[in-house]
Amino acid sequence: MRVVIFGCGRTGSSLGLMLAKNHQVTVIEQNPEALRRLGTRHQCKVVVGSGIDEEVLERAGIGEADVFFAVTRGDNSNIMAAQIARLKYKVPKICIKVADPHRADAYRKMGFECVVSSALIAGFMSDWMTEQPFRPIDEYNTLCEELKL
Repeated sequence: MRVVIFGCGRTGSSLGLMLAKNHQVTVIEQNPEALRRLGTRHQCKVVVGSGIDEEVLERAGIGEADVFFAVTRGDNSNIMAAQIARLKYKVPKICIKVADPHRADAYRKMGFECVVSSALIAGFMSDWMTEQPFRPIDEYNTLCEELKL
């Protein structure tokens, strides 16, 4: 698969390195210093720039991408890049890293797959502590009732 990842922080670099073993991966990152996280022998193509800039997205091969991940620390940047990938470039699979669980609910209503890392981690830790089997991701990846207020 052809994969484009916007963001080379801890999540983006880890995802890129994992996927590059079996897929064509391009990482978009605005800060060249962040690219050090990929190491020196990675198999990713790298494009320096913003994932909300169409010229940068085109250099990254967004037009041929099968999957687009928006994994920067900025929820606004991630949703903007995801919308461009969907509406202009018709990328079939898009996943967004979202910090704010309230935003994630709104983005899901727009049809985007969202991952809320705080909810996943809390769910995994809770199940680990109580020695419960790990559940499917969607069971963790939601806003608990107490936070919906």
